[in-house]
Amino acid sequence: MKTPGVSQGCRAGVRRGLGSFREKYNMKEIKVAKKDELKPGRMKAVSLDAEKRCLLANVDGELHAVGCCCTHYGAPLAEGLLSGDKVICPWHSAEFSVQTGDVCEPPALDPLPRYPVRIEGNDVFVSLPEEPEVRRAPAIVKADPRKDHRTFAILGAGAAGSAAAQTLRECGYQGRIVMITREDQLPYDRPNLSKGYLEGKAEPEWMLLREESFYADWDIEIMRSIEVTRVDSAAHRLDFAGGRSLPYDKLLLATGSTPRSLSVPGSKLGNLFTLRTWEDADAIVSACASARRVLVLGASFIGIETAHSLSSRGLNVTVAAPESVPFEFKLGRELGSLVRETHTKAGITFQLGRKVERFNGNGTVETAVLDNGASISADVVISGIGVDPVTPVLEGISRESDGSIRVNAHFEAATDVYAAGDIAMFPHGRTGVRMRTEHWRAALQQGQVAARNMAGRPAVYEGVPFFWTKQGGLNIKYLGYAPEWDEKIVHGDTAAGAALVFYGRNGRLAAVAGVGMDNQVMAIQALMHRGIMPDLKELRRREFDFIE
Repeated sequence: MKTPGVSQGCRAGVRRGLGSFREKYNMKEIKVAKKDELKPGRMKAVSLDAEKRCLLANVDGELHAVGCCCTHYGAPLAEGLLSGDKVICPWHSAEFSVQTGDVCEPPALDPLPRYPVRIEGNDVFVSLPEEPEVRRAPAIVKADPRKDHRTFAILGAGAAGSAAAQTLRECGYQGRIVMITREDQLPYDRPNLSKGYLEGKAEPEWMLLREESFYADWDIEIMRSIEVTRVDSAAHRLDFAGGRSLPYDKLLLATGSTPRSLSVPGSKLGNLFTLRTWEDADAIVSACASARRVLVLGASFIGIETAHSLSSRGLNVTVAAPESVPFEFKLGRELGSLVRETHTKAGITFQLGRKVERFNGNGTVETAVLDNGASISADVVISGIGVDPVTPVLEGISRESDGSIRVNAHFEAATDVYAAGDIAMFPHGRTGVRMRTEHWRAALQQGQVAARNMAGRPAVYEGVPFFWTKQGGLNIKYLGYAPEWDEKIVHGDTAAGAALVFYGRNGRLAAVAGVGMDNQVMAIQALMHRGIMPDLKELRRREFDFIE
């Protein structure tokens, strides 16, 4: 069959080129589908042989083949959403280009493998290596002090800091990168602490974002167990405990948050914990090994996830919090009631509308007394009453009333100083709304944007903030930014665990939460990113199928 505008000689050359490509890389060509089976804007997983599969996507009439599993946690991308030339992961909203396989949005760190596609008549052929990989290495560079003698320091090795380090190398920065952390760990998957790790389902070796060899191979230095005592922005210097210092050319502050401390009588007793670090999680697991009763203070995401995880270990768990339902101030009563009922059925006890007044015990906690006089027996207490931004002594950089650092659209706080993640108060690139988020994916995005600006590639944050929480059979996903709202619109049935809740502020849609509606949430994410979501007036009038 002739292709318009392409000569027979050109087509023969393409075939010879594909042949030599397959030979060079030991590729095998396999017929996988019929062209007319896949309409534009559609995708599907296709079998390459008994064990291997790939994702085949039709973008504007052109077929592309990439790896079929998300490189974050292996989610099947065919169950996600194809939006333009991007596929959205159905689990944690990573985005990939189906044309190149490149990562467009985290939390995925590595691109998808990409396979050559050939069409002959109505038959679709894909070429793949004998041993196809589930991911490919990102296109990054090593340091070369002959080309760049600068030092870029990154204070913090969490989501924003680790994402920034990789992004600097992806942007071609070949100077020195030094990442400094208070913890004695390589960057790791912090969201998993309160979920799989605390539940006992995530092995320690799964937790690291990268093996140590990755940082060595790409010349990313990591200084562990280091406490920074002062940031001198005028002198371009970091001072460390013990008298050492590090001069820098550019600095990223990505120090994250720290849990708020309890300040009631008995709060210095043993077996009272907060959960922020890997070390915290290990201490909780160790203490719970000989415990029967656990009290969780706070109905935050960390608190409820922790309660669920420890209940799954067979412990008797009670949650005490001042809210009338979990997440009341973040998600509202409808979803909060669903969370409470779900966990109550799983055996968790709730003491809501209550605060702790004191702890009693002999060396370690034995009981907690609430403000209504009730006494709760507990072998272990975990406090999840909120977090505050962590900022060292900063010279030449002002802080907001909540302790955060005000940055411009390029995440710059002062000359050659940037801030990202939990500590950054930044203006959204499209809406101009100032926001500060405390969520993993947003911190990854901000770290990437800050790094691009540090590397001289101007960028602003235009993404849609997203977070997820998984507790028992509930998987709640949230898009947008609405720390406060004055209107809620519910589509679906929250009591049945299948609903969308829209949050409005000053007459404009600010955020949406979904439970049991993953495909709809993915579609809304794409619409919000493109700025074409229905407004509040339309959402009040009728329910939508956003995938149509």
